[in-house]
Amino acid sequence: MANSKRTLFLKRRLRVRNKLRKVNVGRMRLSVHRSNKNISAQIIDDVAGITLVSASSLEKALGVVGKNNIEAATSIGAVLAERAIKAGVSEAYFDRGGFLFHGKVKALAEAARVGGLKI
Repeated sequence: MANSKRTLFLKRRLRVRNKLRKVNVGRMRLSVHRSNKNISAQIIDDVAGITLVSASSLEKALGVVGKNNIEAATSIGAVLAERAIKAGVSEAYFDRGGFLFHGKVKALAEAARVGGLKI
């Protein structure tokens, strides 16, 4: 029986996340979520189990409400990097989840790097 797209996505997400947790012990995690209408990212401390900073296209202050394109992803990445540096986080590992590293996800990561976050 063939696996559904959702099942394959979940398997890929767990594979990526488990591999990153083994390699990047003690570092913060920059997790990305992309839906059809929005994109969001957050920096998570897995040891304490808390979210330190987050940014989303749902925030009205950013001016990209309801947009899910490369420009929105770039602005989300820049805002997230700015907030992370204010919170004292200078480096994190990039958890793309089950999403492929191209397009919007790649634009968000590159904008965070340009913003001063070491990924």
